[in-house]
Amino acid sequence: MLFDFDGPICRLFPHGSSEGVAQNLRDLVSEHGLGGRLTEEVRKTIDPHDVLRAMDQDPLGKSLVAALEALLTEGEVAAANTALPTPGAGELILALKARGCRIAVVTNNSPKAVAAYLERERLLDAFGPHVYGRTDQPSLLKPDPDSLSRALEALGSGADDALMIGDTATDLEAAEKAGVRFVGYARDERKAVPLRAAGAEVVITTLQPLIDLVETGPS
Repeated sequence: MLFDFDGPICRLFPHGSSEGVAQNLRDLVSEHGLGGRLTEEVRKTIDPHDVLRAMDQDPLGKSLVAALEALLTEGEVAAANTALPTPGAGELILALKARGCRIAVVTNNSPKAVAAYLERERLLDAFGPHVYGRTDQPSLLKPDPDSLSRALEALGSGADDALMIGDTATDLEAAEKAGVRFVGYARDERKAVPLRAAGAEVVITTLQPLIDLVETGPS
C-alpha cells in the first residue's frame, strides 16, 4: 500500500498553519527582487508548494529553487513536531506490517519531515527506507507519478498489485498515471467533494474500513 503523507497519515499543517511557511517562501522571492513575477494567485496561496512550483517554472526563478526547497523543508520538519495524527493511521500501518504487506510513503513533502513525524510516532521502522518524497526537481511533484514509480520499483511491486490512499485530486491523478488503484481519504464530507468531483470511485471519511479489511482478511 502506498500512503500519501499529509492527510492519510497526519495533518502536517492543521488550521491553515502552512500559510506562514508559504509567506516565508514569498519573502525569499521578494528579497531576490522577483516578487513581481508571482501571480496574484501565488501571492495569496497558503500552500508553499505553489510558490515552489511557480519559481521552478519561471526562467529567472529557477535559480532560487534550491534555497526555496531548503526553506520549505525546514518549515515542514518543524511542523512535523506538532502534526496531528490522522485517527486510525498508526493502527492501519501496524496492521499492514503485521500482515507482511509492503508499504511506502509517496508524498510531495520532504522525506526529512516524513521521517521526523514517523519517528515521533514510532512508525518509522514499519516503513524502513520506503519514504519517497520531494526531490530537487519540483516538476516531479504529484500529479507526476515519480514518487509512486520509485516506490513500486523499490518494493518490487507491480502497479496492478498496489493500492494508494490519498486525499487530493493530484494524488488521484498520480495514481491513475502510475496505473495504481486509488482510495480517497477525506476527514469530512466537505473534503470528500473535490475527490469525488475528480473521479475518485472510492472515498472514505475514516480509515476504519481499511483497518477492518486488513485485520479480517485472509492470512
